[in-house]
Amino acid sequence: MSKPLQHWKVLPHGKLSQVDDNILTVVGQIRMPLMDLPRRMTVVRLKDSRLVIFSAIALDEDEMAALEAFGRPAYLIVPSDKHRLDAKIWKNRYPEMQVVAPEGARAKVAEVVPVDTTSPRFDDPSVQFVTVPGTRDCEAALVVRSPKGTTLVLNDVVGNIRDSSGIGGWLLRMFGFAGKKAQIPKVVKMSMIKDTKALRAQLSEWAEIESLRRMLVSHGSPIDDNPRQVLRDLAGSLV
Repeated sequence: MSKPLQHWKVLPHGKLSQVDDNILTVVGQIRMPLMDLPRRMTVVRLKDSRLVIFSAIALDEDEMAALEAFGRPAYLIVPSDKHRLDAKIWKNRYPEMQVVAPEGARAKVAEVVPVDTTSPRFDDPSVQFVTVPGTRDCEAALVVRSPKGTTLVLNDVVGNIRDSSGIGGWLLRMFGFAGKKAQIPKVVKMSMIKDTKALRAQLSEWAEIESLRRMLVSHGSPIDDNPRQVLRDLAGSLV
């Protein structure tokens, strides 16, 4: 795992794209041994224009200006202790942000940046913070509703990398982050999932959201082709 950054450092990334009226997302890359790992940041705008930053990525100044034009960064969600790379530098840039982490990851995240809460109150009923059941309280998610539909923002519990190749691609497929369909990565099953029944129940519950339009995952492409069925398939893969 890369060491958490101490100063604002921009690693390769694309441009912010708007996937709903209240959601921006951007994909970057982390150079790791034998591979480039794609990673995603999701930005959710609350009803009062404050922003919730999920799995932060340092962007270049043009993209940061676009983000700030969208709203005011107010919450920094570090969705697991594996996603601490940019946490400190975001908090340094926006000192008034509240840092949020799931309870099971709090101690590790706090080694990098002080954690303000594990149960944020956004004062916006359209945005819900979830500590994902069955993951040792180590994984966070967001459920974001809008007039156009519901978006489920997940972290490592689902991988959906489709364009992997070479040795790096082989490794990502072995780990379970890449493949022909969305899946719960093998390494996540081994290291994080403690209660498969609880996780299966949560995936099945999300699958019942009639307005579900898409899932955004930290590693891989958005899932917008029948996401409810994808959740059912993922739940069924847990035995």
